Amino acid sequence: MRVAIIITSLHSGGAERVTAHLANAWAALGWEISVITLARKELDFYQLHTDIDRLALDLSGDSRGLIEAVQANVRRVVALRCALRAFRPDTVVAMMTSAGVLATLATRGLNCRVIVSERIYPPLYPLGWIWNLLRRVAYRRACRVVMLTREGLNWLEKEIPGAKGAVIPNPAIYPLPLGEPVLRPVQILASERKLLLAVGRLDEGKQFDCLLDAFATLAIRHPSWDLVILGEGPERAGLEQQIAALGLQRRASLPGRAGNMGDWYGRADLYVMSSRFEGFPNTLTEAMAHGCAAVSYDCDTGPRDLIRHEVDGLLVAPVGDVPALTEALDRLMGDEGERTRMASRALEVRERYSMEKIIAMWDATFDGDSSLNEI
Repeated sequence: MRVAIIITSLHSGGAERVTAHLANAWAALGWEISVITLARKELDFYQLHTDIDRLALDLSGDSRGLIEAVQANVRRVVALRCALRAFRPDTVVAMMTSAGVLATLATRGLNCRVIVSERIYPPLYPLGWIWNLLRRVAYRRACRVVMLTREGLNWLEKEIPGAKGAVIPNPAIYPLPLGEPVLRPVQILASERKLLLAVGRLDEGKQFDCLLDAFATLAIRHPSWDLVILGEGPERAGLEQQIAALGLQRRASLPGRAGNMGDWYGRADLYVMSSRFEGFPNTLTEAMAHGCAAVSYDCDTGPRDLIRHEVDGLLVAPVGDVPALTEALDRLMGDEGERTRMASRALEVRERYSMEKIIAMWDATFDGDSSLNEI
């Protein structure tokens, strides 16, 4: 099998992480894999199998105005078409909306099929009318459109009739590969401290401000616990100001990105996700695969596919309700026996979403049998 995977970049992020995992798994099976990015290779965060053909087009970046955007995308389509004609893939897997649109344009007349993989729940990420129109056309032309959840598939069937959908969630990867930068937990907190861990891009969608408001109350009730939020993003300055305003400088920290996430999940006593929306959250999957009980807002997609309420974690509603999040965290932070029971069941996510199962679902999609794409 010859598969070309197209994605904007391999910078740190959930879609990029899954792309690397899938590419490496397929390469390990002996498939011929090419990973093509619009961004330059120097931005890569994830490591790829040595047998993978890596091509960076260095054509990413924002455009100033409609005309410049059209010109930039024409250049991208031409470059992608040249790359695909040289590699001659059987299948092109396009990760995310923009890559899906560009891939369907670049492959017109070529002897290969295109599978578009949505990495989000589209209703929560509105597009402008031009991209919305292009997405409708592209998804109808694609051989298959892969959604992360059943809710995503329902949206596809309703909004883009004629598109052929399938559901394939993200795999639970265990153990995680080691990458850079290495940030040891012992550098941030003492060994005797309890760790409440959160991971994600520091942006508004993750609602880490809600988490900090909740922890301001929890820090008083649970003096042996500290909060660490790993990640980077545009909300860093605001979150740092909030930590100072709440007087949490000694109890809550934002140490940045870590390439050794397995060490952090292994060190955590409880995992928390405060997102307003998710696709299928890799960090939650990884935390549970490392034996962390979890507390998460029950946003429209993602957490409810992973957390079995009262079995391996707690789902909190409504989304954004700080007192409700505080109450759920307070319950598990104060009950070690309950945390231990849920943590032991959380490990079952390794089997529920094993790489072997996810690869089999992709194989079924390559073969055109979407009926097998169920967990």
